[in-house]
Amino acid sequence: MNNNNIVSTISQKCKRCYSCIRECPAHAIRVLNGQAVVVGERCIGCGHCVKVCSQHAKRIKNEVDRVIELLSNEKVVAIIAPSFAATFPNTYNKIPGALKKVGFQSVTETAFGADLISQLYAQELEQSDGRTIISSACPAVYNYIEKYFEGLVPNLAKIVSPMIAMGRYLKANLGEDIKVVFIGPCVAKKSEYEDEQVKGAIDAVLTFTELKELFLIKEINLLEIEDSELDPPYANLGKSFPLAGGLLKTANISTDILEKEIIVVEGKDKVVEIMHEIADHQLNAKLVDVLFCEGCISGPAIDSDYNYYFRREKVIKYIDEKANLVDKQIWKSNIYNSRTIDFTRDFSYKHQRKPMPSEEKIKEILAQTNKLSKQDELNCTACGYESCREYAIAIAKGLAEDEMCLPFLIDKLEKAYDDLKTTQEQLHSAEKLASIGQLAAGVAHEINNPLGTIMLYSSMLNKELSKLESGKQYSEDLGLILDEAKRCKNIVADLLNFARQGKLKLADVNIIEIISSIVKTIFINPAFKGISISLHNDVDEPVIRADEDQIKQVFLNIINNACEAMEDRPNKKIEIRITKVNEQLVIDIADSGCGIPKDYMSKLFTPFFTTKKMGKGTGLGLPITYGIIKMHRGDIKVQSISGEGTTFTIKLPINLTANQIITN
Repeated sequence: MNNNNIVSTISQKCKRCYSCIRECPAHAIRVLNGQAVVVGERCIGCGHCVKVCSQHAKRIKNEVDRVIELLSNEKVVAIIAPSFAATFPNTYNKIPGALKKVGFQSVTETAFGADLISQLYAQELEQSDGRTIISSACPAVYNYIEKYFEGLVPNLAKIVSPMIAMGRYLKANLGEDIKVVFIGPCVAKKSEYEDEQVKGAIDAVLTFTELKELFLIKEINLLEIEDSELDPPYANLGKSFPLAGGLLKTANISTDILEKEIIVVEGKDKVVEIMHEIADHQLNAKLVDVLFCEGCISGPAIDSDYNYYFRREKVIKYIDEKANLVDKQIWKSNIYNSRTIDFTRDFSYKHQRKPMPSEEKIKEILAQTNKLSKQDELNCTACGYESCREYAIAIAKGLAEDEMCLPFLIDKLEKAYDDLKTTQEQLHSAEKLASIGQLAAGVAHEINNPLGTIMLYSSMLNKELSKLESGKQYSEDLGLILDEAKRCKNIVADLLNFARQGKLKLADVNIIEIISSIVKTIFINPAFKGISISLHNDVDEPVIRADEDQIKQVFLNIINNACEAMEDRPNKKIEIRITKVNEQLVIDIADSGCGIPKDYMSKLFTPFFTTKKMGKGTGLGLPITYGIIKMHRGDIKVQSISGEGTTFTIKLPINLTANQIITN
């Protein structure tokens, strides 16, 4: 942040609302690390960013200390804008006395400067060469033109503002060593008085906000100050210049509503619009009187909570009340005696337009915020720009950041929330599986010993009974006992496999070879007759670092489940596709089976949960599969439509290293 800027940002107060961007007609606000920073060279000083900032995060360059220093060492005259009656509606008669108590030698009205230049506008209009003349009393207006409308610089009336005119008048009459301080509601005046074209006429500028600060520092209580009048010279119609059309009224130029050659424009949006109208030669008016605010009574530093109409009424009341102070003969004499003072100035183009980015660049930036087509451009203005396209252009010009798009940020936040939710579910599942695994390991260990004893003695008994003629009738019963005991042994083995603190034996594993070997067993299994299996490989080398036996178990479990799910289906198809995404091998296994009901999806990897018929499954196949894949730093997802089929998607890292292995 440049502290010499007329307006700057207080970073700790800026809340990323982008109101200032929305209001800045010059696009002089650059977002940097989320902060709306004023770009000094682009700023025109209109102060609209100050007015709209609800967090008071915009700071106007403060000159209170400079004025206090001038007052302590110099003879200083204050010139005050007529709109002070709107800021101090009940105490404006006390302001002259208060300023003198602060230390000003005299206090005059800037409005006399408007009287001084009024005839120059009348002459400008008479000598018009066909171009549309633009008034130059508002510094925000000519700053805007000088920086952004090269072709309109010649249209500016080469006449100083009332402030500069009054400063030159006072120095011509009181001596060049006198210091002049302007007091008013305008921010742009702080840049105007330092302009090389008019430098020296004014020595400092205070806003009404700063004036109140000065009174506070000097312990001035307005209620204790006696009423008094401003010092001469007194203004005539020049007092009306803070009101829209007031400058033209001072010059006795008609602003009748039906007058088509004279146009009065006030307010930011209308100013921007008419500048484009004039630049595009769509306007035939001879003279346009322009104010960036709705009259100076709406200046950004008016420092008044009263509404526009109340402020306007108070200024008009002040004008009417002070009209009798003007001695027309003295006023005319003052104007005549000022005829040798130069009240003209020049303007120049101060190029600040940034080159338009290419269409390709704009589309590239739009794509970065997921705006891939015209329909994706919401134009919600949340970023502060009128359209998504304007926002993309601002990014290309270095004035905006891609983190300003609210819909895009919401989408990112929703995705991050979904990812977090998935991670939490996976963590919860992992914790649950770990607890079950510990229990399973203990149970399996305790069952294994008595189960071995049952199988041993059943075999011995069956062997002895088979020698006896009478024992043959019991042989089938003992065989059933042995078969069920073996089934229990397999279940115990699965439990131990599920609960093991597995160590992977990493080697290069060809996924195609593993799947192909499993498919061969499917084709020779009479229970899976009629199943069609297609394998699509889109990878040059489908080789990963993994534990071959365990990876084989993964695909055996899933492919067997797919085959069993199609037992009663007329169309039995399994499609396996292998692809590569980044550094992962992705294997999709889709079947045309019965599908999985939605209510069962969250339970698929829970031990002992099965959808198979009684006696056909232990409910440990998928939990074991899940554990193996997680140990390999992989991932497994399931998509299923009940009655249509199921797709398992397995992702496995291609180059797994030993220190990446996750143990259960």
